[in-house]
Amino acid sequence: MFRRGGRDQAKKEDPRALYDGLRKQILELDPASAELRPSAEHPRVWGALLETGYGRDVATLVSLSDGTTSLYTTSGFVIIGGGAHPQVVTATQQFLAATEAALDDFGPDPETDQPTDAQTIIRALTFNGRRSVRAPEEDFGYERHPLSAVFHAGEAVITELRLLDEVRPK
Repeated sequence: MFRRGGRDQAKKEDPRALYDGLRKQILELDPASAELRPSAEHPRVWGALLETGYGRDVATLVSLSDGTTSLYTTSGFVIIGGGAHPQVVTATQQFLAATEAALDDFGPDPETDQPTDAQTIIRALTFNGRRSVRAPEEDFGYERHPLSAVFHAGEAVITELRLLDEVRPK
């Protein structure tokens, strides 16, 4: 697993520019160029993002159908390479399955705006374009939204990434 963050990294690279570049790369990714194709498990969805605003910061989880999993924030915290760990891949596949199952409840996603404070946007990356759903994080978290199960599946991926990061040699 590869991680960047902390004061030394902030001096070398603008954390916001790093975040914006990574996020733009995934939002503009052509799934065919990454060899992501419809499958029996994921006939419509090739990826999903879980984005939450925390004050002036935003955290973005990226999960792709090939197991690629990353987490990055506007403050410069980055975890790339989570897909090399079976427990992360399992959680990613469950997040994508939940997204696939609920896809008909997602609306079109023509914008690339980021969530504001305490807001969450779940983006489904589909073979026919992006779709999204947005609500206050608490509504998802406290089961007050019909797509809370998708939110919790994404949070389970973040939990697996955090557990790996905690045992990583510093």
